[in-house]
Amino acid sequence: MNTPVFEEYEPACDCPCGGCAEQRRRLAQGLSPRAGGHPAAHGARRALVLVTAAGVALGATGSGAGEAVADGARPALGTERAELAAPSLVAQPDPQTPQGASGPLRRPPSAGPSKTHSVDTLRKTSRADIINRAKRWVSAKVPYSMTKYWSDGYRQDCSGYVSMAWNLDGNEWTGSLSRFGTRIDRSDLQPGDILLFHNPSDPTKGSHVTIFGGWTDYTHDHYFAYEQTRPNTRALSTPMAYWNNSASYVAYRYNGVTGATGGSPADTPATAAFPGAKSFGPGTDNAHVTRLGEMLVGRGGGRFYEVGPGPRWSDADRRATKAFQRAQGWRGAEADGLPGPDTWRYLVNGLGKDIPAAGAAGPPGASARPEFPGKDRFRPGRSNSHVTQLGKRLVKRGYGRHYVLGPGPRWSEADRRNVEAFQRAQGWRGSAADGYPGPETWRRLFA
Repeated sequence: MNTPVFEEYEPACDCPCGGCAEQRRRLAQGLSPRAGGHPAAHGARRALVLVTAAGVALGATGSGAGEAVADGARPALGTERAELAAPSLVAQPDPQTPQGASGPLRRPPSAGPSKTHSVDTLRKTSRADIINRAKRWVSAKVPYSMTKYWSDGYRQDCSGYVSMAWNLDGNEWTGSLSRFGTRIDRSDLQPGDILLFHNPSDPTKGSHVTIFGGWTDYTHDHYFAYEQTRPNTRALSTPMAYWNNSASYVAYRYNGVTGATGGSPADTPATAAFPGAKSFGPGTDNAHVTRLGEMLVGRGGGRFYEVGPGPRWSDADRRATKAFQRAQGWRGAEADGLPGPDTWRYLVNGLGKDIPAAGAAGPPGASARPEFPGKDRFRPGRSNSHVTQLGKRLVKRGYGRHYVLGPGPRWSEADRRNVEAFQRAQGWRGSAADGYPGPETWRRLFA
């Protein structure tokens, strides 16, 4: 598929709003990035100096020559359209298409001037609120633009979208969003965090940011990305971390987010206990519905969600719940698509069988995953068919590089190192990645 090309905000030359005026002023001053200016401003100032010097040097030849030199210097300040129409033949030290720097919200004149925003006065917000704000733009299909603002005052490009979702009191860009968050490992991502790629050598070449909406399945290979892109805002299952420049994306967590910031909500007693049947079903809207959806996605139910789990109960929640219940062999009232204590307990504790893939063959309730034979089968000196079965599965999943001859029935250091590589790929560390398979390692490996 064609990957989208992203632009960022460029101030219009005749726009009277405060945001454009402020950015034109910064570009003219040529402030350094440390002083709050834009990285491309130095190139702009150098271009102006060159134009001035050329005009003085060629002044004796007539005004026409001076105008020709000035026109020749314009590509350093041109828009992306001008660059595409007439690309420069000489490599430039700075981006030829400057992005917009940080700026205030665009308010109607009747609202009065916007307040100056900073990292010292962050608005507090919850993860649910971040995702709900992100969904509002998805529902409205906000058109992508680096020069226009939506009715809420936020710029309609990717960084303006994140500024809105994080409820910042101004519009940021890909070069400044990191100041409002803390860098985290990708394995620690939670809904409301972001994945940011800022290309400092040329911010207009690939710089982009997405909002993490949750993993699509247990492999953590894909996630629901909320993003502002052409033609409009979307939520889409996306490979980690993006379709291109994947290795360059960095995960950040908003410093103003409230609630737990690490681990899984399932680890807390408040979430482990079944919240009651009244928390689910048509018309309900709460954090328990979000948690249910996240757990169902982790057990193979990601295909039921077009946008991603959220706090408002939907038909996707019902269908995913029913698919999980039927995977356990339950029928009738036990598989009505509404979670009860047993469904919740199975999901929270990782019990039972995962939701089979669409069109998976086999009798009702059957699972292609073999039962875990026990930890004692995988220890030094042990030799059995389960070790061979484990080794073959590791090779099939791409974790067999430590085998020289195997896999075979006798447990070896190669088996342990391959298992450890698989465990670490799940984001586990310490004793959870010791190279010896347990029930969860087995479940994920054979899912």
